[in-house]
Parts: sequence; C-alpha cells; structure tokens
Amino acid sequence: MTTAPSHFSGGAGAPAIGVLVSGRGSNLAAILHAITDGALRARVGLVISSRADAPALERAAAHNIPTAVIVPRQYSTRAEAGAAIVAALRQAEVALVVLAGYKPILDAVVVQAFPQRILNVHPSLLPAFAGGMAPRPQAEALASGVKLTGCTVHFVTEEVDAGPIILQAAVPVRDTDTVETLADRILEVEHRLLPQAIGLVLSGALRVDGRRVLGGAP
Repeated sequence: MTTAPSHFSGGAGAPAIGVLVSGRGSNLAAILHAITDGALRARVGLVISSRADAPALERAAAHNIPTAVIVPRQYSTRAEAGAAIVAALRQAEVALVVLAGYKPILDAVVVQAFPQRILNVHPSLLPAFAGGMAPRPQAEALASGVKLTGCTVHFVTEEVDAGPIILQAAVPVRDTDTVETLADRILEVEHRLLPQAIGLVLSGALRVDGRRVLGGAP
C-alpha cells in the first residue's frame, strides 16, 4: 500500500469511503468533485486498483489519497484476493465501499465483510442488460432496440448486478447513437448519480426491505 501524507477530505469527521477502480477513474473524479463542491460530506480514505497501470491511481495521487494495488490473478484464489481487499479497507477504517469501474467480481468474503455497505454503478437500467462491463450493456441496449436505457446504483450482493437498487436514471437512445456516444451520455449521468447515492447511504436515510430500497426516490 502506498500512503500519502494526507488524504482528500470532505471536512473534519467526514466518513471515509474506499473506492475500487480498474481504469481511468472518471467516477472517482466525480466523487472527488462532489466532495470539493460540498455536495457530498465524505472523504476518500483509500483507492484500491485491480491494475498497477490504472490511470485512476494518478488521480488519487494528485489528491494525496492512499492507494493499494491488489491484482486478483496474482493470488492463488479469489478468496485470498478478497481477504487482502478486506484487510486494506478495514485498515483504512472505511464506512462505505464504492465500485467505480471495478472489473473483477468481488469474492463473497468482501461482500460479507461489508453487508449493505458496498455500492456499484452499472450502465443500464437494471435488471435489464445485467452482467458485463462497459461497453457491453450499452451495445446490448442498442442491439435490442430499446428507446430508453440509463444507469443504476445498487447495493452489491453475492449475485452479480442483482442487489437492491438505490437510484436509477434514464438516458434516451437516439437513432444516431453508436455504442460510444451512448456510453458517453450514460457516463455523464453516472457522474451525477453515484455521489448522490453515496450521500444517501452515508446519511442513514435509506432502508432496505427485501429487494426494495426505501427513502432514496424523490
């Protein structure tokens, strides 16, 4: 783990979140922007990447955020990689874990360590086009002929993309769309929705009743 002298703070006593990444970190940037603007009272206590070359690590370093690189394939089992992730998150004393473009499937040991404390953002209106990372859900939306798709922020469970839904937002599918243009517009909405969902969970305003999340919808 690489520890910087200080971490990006949203104010004294703000709850810490751990952000898991695999790529460029645009959703991490959106979280940091929301903290800076005062729209989200939190601090990023740790960024964990599944790749040593992920550009998101540079974003974290620019804000003096501690980072860790945990590459699942370098462990004998997925459970061992999961245990390493849990240990790093617990050391950082995070109150919430956020998957922000994180590609590996989390082992059950991670989900069980943070029940209803792990969020994921997915580029479709779940349960439609579940599974797979971008651009697969966007490509499936175009191929299916739907007129609306969007993004979903949900709690992570052991079943992929099947956890209780916190927030969703629709994005129209245009006749002229390509996978790339549709993905770009969905990503813009993700940048708004994910910090909002983080704030709702940290506020304690939500209640999970079976598969329903109550208290988050307008």
